[in-house]
Amino acid sequence: MSEAMEAEFGTVAEWTATVATALGPEYHVPAGCRGSGSPAALDWLLERMDLSGGDELLDCGAGVGGPAAYAAQARSVKPLLVEPEPGACRAARRLFGYPVMCALGSALPVADASVDAAWSLGVLCTTPDQLGLLRELRRVVRPGGRIGLLVFVAHRDLPDGYLPDNNFPTPDRLDDLLQRAGLTVRQRLCTADLPAIPEQWTERADAVEEALAGRYGHTEAWRLAEESSGRIGDLLGDGTLSGELLVLAID
Repeated sequence: MSEAMEAEFGTVAEWTATVATALGPEYHVPAGCRGSGSPAALDWLLERMDLSGGDELLDCGAGVGGPAAYAAQARSVKPLLVEPEPGACRAARRLFGYPVMCALGSALPVADASVDAAWSLGVLCTTPDQLGLLRELRRVVRPGGRIGLLVFVAHRDLPDGYLPDNNFPTPDRLDDLLQRAGLTVRQRLCTADLPAIPEQWTERADAVEEALAGRYGHTEAWRLAEESSGRIGDLLGDGTLSGELLVLAID
């Protein structure tokens, strides 16, 4: 893992928890969703995954835990978080208190067919063993359950070394991975077609971003994390990448 990835998913994750705690509880979920999901994307997945109260939802690559907390608030699910970066695990426990296991998505410490549903948001492109991650998600979800993904898909080649920690699948490559993992696409949507983000959410997310920049903007970790996220934003803006939401069923 590069310094940029360690900064974004370790150091900055813990800073995010510190800032959100200082701002107040209403900022925790927007803070925890930085870079991993908007309300419209999460609502789309929750509705089409048919989640209801009491269902256990595994969040694979959970980061700071914001999407899982959003799901718990919206549908009363029981989140189970798996995240490989210890700093993000600590931040998730601090903000939300859900069970968190520090592990790779391609080697989930979860029993076969033991959760009702799972999702993995913006994680596949950062995972060296992409097929392993998809097969692990298939393994741990009970028959009839659903798997949700947010995947950044590449429509043209990236410059060499531009984002060395990322391996964005092409549309054809993604479809091949899903087929080899034994997963069937039930629903699919480009994130560009989602409704606008609510104003109150944007205001709270902006407040978190401003507080982070104010406290830590002078640091190398902040610069590296912002450079990486900025490059992804540029690639989404010029059409090199697109965000794809998928709901998958087990064959």
